[in-house]
Amino acid sequence: MLRQRRREQGKEPCVPESITITDNRTGEAIEVPIVDGGVDAAAWRKLLPNVWFLDPSFSTTAATTSAVSEVDGENGILRYRGYPIEQLAEHSTYLEVAYLLLHGELPTPGEYAVWMDEITHHTYIHERFRKRFMESFLHDAHPMGMFVSTIAALSTFYPEAKEIEDPENRMHQIVRLIAKVPTVAAAGARFNTGLPFVYPDNNLDFASNFLSMMFKIAEPTYECDPAFRRALDLLLITHADHGQNCSTSTARVVGSAHTDPYSVIAAAACSLYGPRHGGANQAVMEMLDEIGSYENIDPFIKAVKAGQTRLMGFGHRVYKNYDPRARIIKQAAYDVFEVTGSNPLLDIALKLEEVALADDYFVSRRLYPNVDFYSGLIYQSMGFPTEMFTVLFAIARTAGWLAHWVELLEQDSRIARPRQVYTGSKERNYTPIGERS
Repeated sequence: MLRQRRREQGKEPCVPESITITDNRTGEAIEVPIVDGGVDAAAWRKLLPNVWFLDPSFSTTAATTSAVSEVDGENGILRYRGYPIEQLAEHSTYLEVAYLLLHGELPTPGEYAVWMDEITHHTYIHERFRKRFMESFLHDAHPMGMFVSTIAALSTFYPEAKEIEDPENRMHQIVRLIAKVPTVAAAGARFNTGLPFVYPDNNLDFASNFLSMMFKIAEPTYECDPAFRRALDLLLITHADHGQNCSTSTARVVGSAHTDPYSVIAAAACSLYGPRHGGANQAVMEMLDEIGSYENIDPFIKAVKAGQTRLMGFGHRVYKNYDPRARIIKQAAYDVFEVTGSNPLLDIALKLEEVALADDYFVSRRLYPNVDFYSGLIYQSMGFPTEMFTVLFAIARTAGWLAHWVELLEQDSRIARPRQVYTGSKERNYTPIGERS
């Protein structure tokens, strides 16, 4: 603040927010302004045509501008459209957050009522589609494989979805997708376990309806415990969006080809299917099972520090501070366990967190618990099989994927076409097969 006042009073020179790139081969230079923490690559292209900025995994490359969510990893901040995730988790619902991500503003009471009604009354999937397509999978098909395939197949059921230039039609498909992904997910899980399909119940809220489709057996009306409903809603809220991660970037790349939204969501879900992205909470559960008991925690920590095994659920590609979502999920875990009884793995998780956060080896490396550390424990205690964990992630992230898809179209973005630095052979002449030794 003092430096800013000195600059305003003319006592200190104003340093321009820019960088200078110099081509040492020619001596030519160009000044590039820094805007919103980024520099425009057009200046690089102007000075250095046909010289590519090599950035494997795009770790320092911004492929787009976006107003959907802000992730500040250094300070442990996550905001949706400017709203802190902590406030949304405390006061909001998943459907309200989905509306916020897609429309940019929180809904009025009237808008929210219409939004909920539209979602509620688009939850059904066509009987012929379910029976002839979904029930054609093998009995042990992975629920995520069924989810990806089914969402992609819906593009053939709604051919008008290809008319992406029509905003009204786009929103109609968005409503369908947000409404139907829980139905598709639950249908896959029920089929996988040999249980009969449970139809959506339009009298239930979004989270309760999904839990009903997952766990209802023979009772006339599914009675959802409020702690379960709230915990699921919190998990959906905290997973709804997270900037330009692998699956969201996939959605934008596929969407840049003007693909229909069902194919876009299926492609994003394919990225999420990979164990490096969506399977982290399942890996945490496997780790806790492997540790098994209190007395094994110290030997496990020693093995981690020796590089013999990995500490799952700690650290994050973006967060270099405590993941703000982890605090929210940790409290939800306590609320669920008050209903289900303590999960023995929770005690191991809490002790593991305590030991790790008191050890300079982990603190100096800024390895703090992330959202996946507790989410799997909640899902398991609520009765979800581990194979469903990534599907639950996909249900939540559908709203975020769609928000980025709409933003991409409204930006009139060009089709994605990254460059490459070629490192293969130089030109070679063909040798007939009979002359090769």
